[in-house]
Amino acid sequence: MKVVLFCGGLGLRIRDSENIPKPLVEIGYRPILWHVMKYYAHFGHKDFILCLGYGADAIKKYFLNYSECVSNDFVLSCGGKRVELLSSDIDEWRITFVDTGTHANIGQRLKAVEHYLDGEEEFLANYSDGLTDLPLPQQLAQFHEQDKIASFLCVLPNLSYHMVAVDKESNLVSGIHAITNGTVRINGGYFAFKREIFDYIGDGEELVLEPFQRLIAEKQLLGYTYDGFWGGMDTFKDKQQLEALWSSGTAPWKIWQTTTDGKNGARASIAPDIGGMLETTSRAGRSSRVTRN
Repeated sequence: MKVVLFCGGLGLRIRDSENIPKPLVEIGYRPILWHVMKYYAHFGHKDFILCLGYGADAIKKYFLNYSECVSNDFVLSCGGKRVELLSSDIDEWRITFVDTGTHANIGQRLKAVEHYLDGEEEFLANYSDGLTDLPLPQQLAQFHEQDKIASFLCVLPNLSYHMVAVDKESNLVSGIHAITNGTVRINGGYFAFKREIFDYIGDGEELVLEPFQRLIAEKQLLGYTYDGFWGGMDTFKDKQQLEALWSSGTAPWKIWQTTTDGKNGARASIAPDIGGMLETTSRAGRSSRVTRN
């Protein structure tokens, strides 16, 4: 299944996101967008469509200049003239970059990439600013079993607020509890759609407003409730919390290392850079040439 990633956010409430788009705000040594893509790739979904907006050039340049050596083990030889990768992050990824407008909303961005999904009966989508250890196959199993047009992840909010119950007549407080201990759930931003979703989106409409209301009226919208880890990155505090988990080595969303420890067995050699070309050869003998800018 193809994965549509909405990458138009400005990240105004995150201090260190000045002049960079929100998807490029780093958790550890990689941007949050990379973490989301690694999550999907772990489950075999490696064909991505990036709906670009603010900072589109920065996102394009990030992947054009991507270095596998940063997040993978490698062997350096020949005085630095040759690098042999012992594993690979994005060798099997296919990424389509689409400029969907600086000020477009999510519904407009999705409509803008509709023709890139030709032939796809189903696809996944994500806000690209939340991380989770959700067992994706379980959400998709419910989606297929109930045979609806759309499904989205419903999670407990990661907020420090408290819910308060007040008697209208006496003004006495009858209850108070952390919002995370209540029944309030929010949209976690992990979607599964049938192609029919495009029939429900009108010009200029926001995805979760008018389109979702139409789906609700026709009983075509599923909410997959999940009580495991989910962390959204809307504020600087959110970023700090995710950063702390990553730095401690206990990041729950790092599911791609639970069984393989990040090593997929792939091995690639990088030959010396000659004439602006970089040659990469995998252990299986495949080779490709990538032009350097």
